[in-house]
Amino acid sequence: MTRKPDPKHSTHLVISAIGEDRPGLVESLSRAVLESGCSIEDSRMSVLGGHFAVIMLASGNWNTLSKLDNALDQLRKQQFLEIISQRTTQRSPSARALPYGVDVVALDQPGIVHQLAGFFSARGINIQEMSTHAYNAAHTATPMFAAHLTVELPATEHIASLRDDFLDFCDELNLDGVIEPIKG
Repeated sequence: MTRKPDPKHSTHLVISAIGEDRPGLVESLSRAVLESGCSIEDSRMSVLGGHFAVIMLASGNWNTLSKLDNALDQLRKQQFLEIISQRTTQRSPSARALPYGVDVVALDQPGIVHQLAGFFSARGINIQEMSTHAYNAAHTATPMFAAHLTVELPATEHIASLRDDFLDFCDELNLDGVIEPIKG
């Protein structure tokens, strides 16, 4: 069993990997993290088209992260993965920001992600996470689009005004959208 590193002395490594999808990639990546003495703190993994993509945050001390970097070099060669890694620090949560969830569903059309990002960026609102999905509607096979975002609202943001602006924005673009506080 690997002990979780002491956060006071740990450092972090962001790892991004992409390669042709096949069984065993998650096992190989997670084994490299485990055998180097590091821990996976956060990750997102998905099959996109015919490729597997992962982004993860590994933690450890300086020595174990160096071992992990060396193990990633081996994985690049053995698994034919494109891997980028970069040292980072743990992001401290903003005491002055409120987490909100945003969900949007619409007929699929170009530019929805860009327009959503522009709406929040123009108001100085940070997008922490975004996932999108294009699919065909049941029964009609109409091309649809769904997005889920987690945003950080500044504590000074007037939420009722923001919600009204967001609903107006959605109406203009023919999007069905909602913005709600994240509970828990």
